Amino acid sequence: MTPRFHLAFPVTDLAAARDFYVEQLGARAGRATDTWADFDLHGHQLSAHRVERMPAPAGLGHVDGREVPIPHFGLVLAWSDWQALTERLRARGAHFLVEPLVRFEGQPAEQGTFFIADPDGNALEFKAPRRDEALFD
Repeated sequence: MTPRFHLAFPVTDLAAARDFYVEQLGARAGRATDTWADFDLHGHQLSAHRVERMPAPAGLGHVDGREVPIPHFGLVLAWSDWQALTERLRARGAHFLVEPLVRFEGQPAEQGTFFIADPDGNALEFKAPRRDEALFD
């Protein structure tokens, strides 16, 4: 078995979360009740749990002169998958917290990245190294 990541996170509206994760990001809906819903996002298990109110964000980090939301979660994708998701979200009129961009362009650690938020403000980052072996360089 390949290890998979599991993340449980808060949402106030399960229907809106389902629409975002399934329709916007392309996740597969899994088990659900009236208080939580699971999603398969590229083989990783996301569990949205309904809460009365969202916790306050911790703050902002600073990366390459840009403010990025803390906390955030997301995926490292293959370059072509990152490009396809970027275009899918743009075609659906998504609002990016940090617009898609290429960092370290022309360098061994070149990578594409963007940030987006779900309907409850949970921040997600999607990134893709141009060369998979350079992810941790």
